[in-house]
Parts: sequence; C-alpha cells; structure tokens
Amino acid sequence: MSHTWSAKDHKNTNQPAATGQKRPRNDVGNKVTVVLGAQWGDEGKGKVVDLLATEADVVCRCQGGNNAGHTVVVDGKEYDFHLLPSGIINPKSISLIGNGVVIHLPGLFEEGDKNEKKGLKGWEKRLIVSDRAHLVFDFHQVVDGLQETERQAQEGKNIGTTKKGIGPAYSSKASRTGLRVCDLLGDFKDFSTRFKNLVHQYQSMYPSLTVDVEDQLKKLKEFAERLRPMVRDGVYYMYEALHGPPKKILVEGANAALLDIDFGTYPFVTSSNCTVGGACTGLGIPPLNIGDVFGVAKAYTTRVGIGAFPTEQLNATGELLQTRGHEVGVTTGRKRRCGWLDLVIVKYAHMINGFTAIALTKLDILDVLDEIKVGVAYKLNGKRIPHFPANMDVLQKVEVEYETFPGWKTDTAAARKWNDLPAKAQNYIRFIENHIGVPIKWVGVGKSRECMIQLF
Repeated sequence: MSHTWSAKDHKNTNQPAATGQKRPRNDVGNKVTVVLGAQWGDEGKGKVVDLLATEADVVCRCQGGNNAGHTVVVDGKEYDFHLLPSGIINPKSISLIGNGVVIHLPGLFEEGDKNEKKGLKGWEKRLIVSDRAHLVFDFHQVVDGLQETERQAQEGKNIGTTKKGIGPAYSSKASRTGLRVCDLLGDFKDFSTRFKNLVHQYQSMYPSLTVDVEDQLKKLKEFAERLRPMVRDGVYYMYEALHGPPKKILVEGANAALLDIDFGTYPFVTSSNCTVGGACTGLGIPPLNIGDVFGVAKAYTTRVGIGAFPTEQLNATGELLQTRGHEVGVTTGRKRRCGWLDLVIVKYAHMINGFTAIALTKLDILDVLDEIKVGVAYKLNGKRIPHFPANMDVLQKVEVEYETFPGWKTDTAAARKWNDLPAKAQNYIRFIENHIGVPIKWVGVGKSRECMIQLF
C-alpha cells in the first residue's frame, strides 16, 4: 500500500528533544501576495497592484528593470512607473526594490523626479533598495542597441528589446562580472577598477563602443550618495517583515509568464524569471511564505515586438482592439500587436504559477464587437496538443481552435458591480473562469481605480 507522507505523520514536532529541551515551533510568518502577468505583459498589473497597495505595508519589485512600464491613475493623475514599485503612491507603505531587479540609477532618479512633479511626495523616504541588486550602466544600454542591430544584420530579425540594457546587465550578472549596489557603496577605488574592467570587456566585444569612463564614475559617485540612505540588506529586511508583527506584503511582478527567460516564447523573452519563482529568488523569501498568487490577463491578447502570436488578428478586428485599447507600449511607445484572448497561454501561465485568482482587465474594449472569439486549443497537423510548444517554429504553425460568443454591444465603462454587466459579458467571463479553472476576482472596465469590479 502506498502512503504519502504528510506533516500529520510526524508526531514529534513539538516533543521535547533528547536533551530535554523543546524543539522550536516552525513559525511560517506573514504570507506574501504576488501579482503576475499571465500573457505577454501589458495586462494592467499596475492597476491590480495599485488596488492592493492601498492596504499594503510593503510593496516589492523582485525582477526586471526599467524595461517594465506600469501606468497608475489616481485622482485623475497618471503616473508612469518603470523601476519604482507602484506602491510608492501609498504614503503609508514601504516600497522595496529587491536583489533580483537590475537598477539603472539615472533612470531611477529621473523617474522619481518626474513623478514628483506630478505630485508624488516623499518617495525617497519610502524606498528601500537591496544591497544585492545589480546595476545597469549606460554602456549596457548602448550594447543592447548594438546587439539588436547585429541580430538584424545577421539573422534579418531582432528580439525587439526595450534597449534599456536589461539583457546585457543580466549577462554581466550571470558571467560574474556584474557590479552590485553593495559594490558601489563600498570601496569606490575597487569599484572603479572593476567598472573599468567591465567596460574593457564590452569594448573588446563591440569595438565601436565608446565610454567616457571618468565621467561615468563621477556621476556614479554622486548617485551613490543619493542612494545610500535607501540601501539595506534586503534578505534581512524581508525576514524581519515576514516574521515581525502582521503585515500585508505585496510583490509586483514585471513583464509576464510568456516573457519569462525559462518558460516564455524564447528567444523573444526578457532576461529574468517573471513567474512565481522569481518572487522567491528576487527577494530572498521562502516558498512557504507565498500566499495568494494573482494572475492578470486582458480580455484579449497583445504582444509587443516580434515572435509567434497564434491568435493575432492582422485585420480590422486587430486594428479596432489596438485603437480602442490605446495599445502602445509605456516604455517603448511601440504599437502593440492585438488578437483574440488566447486561453492556451493563460492556462499555461497557470500551470507554472498556480494562480489563486485572476484579474481580467480591459473588458470594455470589447463592448462594440458583434462577436468575440476565444482561443481554447492548439492543433498541430489536425490534432489537438495538450501542452504549450517550447519550439517557436512549432508555435508559428499551430492552428487555433476558437469558441465564438455573441458581443454584448453595450457600454460597460460605468459598471461598478457584477450585476451591472450585461448577461452576455457575464457569460464570457464565466466561460474564461471555467476553462482555466481559476476564479476571476476582478474585472476591469476602465483606467481608474473605481473601474475594477471586485467579484468576491
């Protein structure tokens, strides 16, 4: 008879040890809520985070850099965040940039100052930066552009990066030549030597790369002093937050499941883990402390840059979604490609992340359509495939099986509760929920906070 071991089988958890002392109780501590993108990014995660951040004590970023773009609208003011956690708006919460994030200091301070002009007060006092986070330098950004040009010349296609230096910075990290916040705040002479070595390393690969090393070091030294008061040991800070008094801790994922370096549509992906594992490695928190994992998906699908996109609509429908949805990248200003909701990818994102609930955003964009399609399965050579293909050539070839729904042809922008939504829109939402096997907790029908209808 097979028997699965469970904690109940271990009778002696708190029994006195052989020495006569009591064993320590394993106190799990506070749980962390994680918000993640369930498609190719741009799902409106900022709105969900903003909603939860109003009650959060700590809001954390765990991966990516200023290649992310979150727009948050509060009291009619539109804030754009790239490196700062969206929770920075809440004057009562602490925002933490974790060790898994790569930080471009000029970008960080420029972003803070820009939002300050819009009314964001005292953000520097509410921001904590992990001393283990890696730095993105200006030359990483130049290299990012050079690499894209090289790919275009060699393969006739690029990856479509944001040119923010994220990939090259993570490459430096992986090749163990990267520099971290703790290095910048340590012995500056040692930092300068390592910085020069890193520049030479890149110049040997890209002879056209010119860097004014002394000017860069001068600027970095100034940034170091502005940054110093914000820097802490991130692991210790998180441990204290998890095991101190009850706290609401929120983790804001950047990018999305299909852009994950391991699980996304490689090579058209970002350079970090933007799935749930990234919350643990990017902040130094144990899996036991992960509580709710909320996936965010649009009521249709969009993608920036190139790569396979099975439900893409290169027609009037795609154009309508693009125009009505104002589908333009916050970070790049590029038009987003648009298509029908692809539940194969949302289900795949759920396999990896184990969503406890989903936020479905931008439902109102579908208000004018006569009929709405949803991709429910992929076929290869006429046969349904149960998995999401790893190989991009295979993904290019799949045929999508659709379910078609009648449009509700009603303006939903003023809806504030479930019953305000037309029956046909409710059916659409329930179908998505049942197909993925995850409850939908929020439905978004507009830009501002009030436009997120909470279902339970």
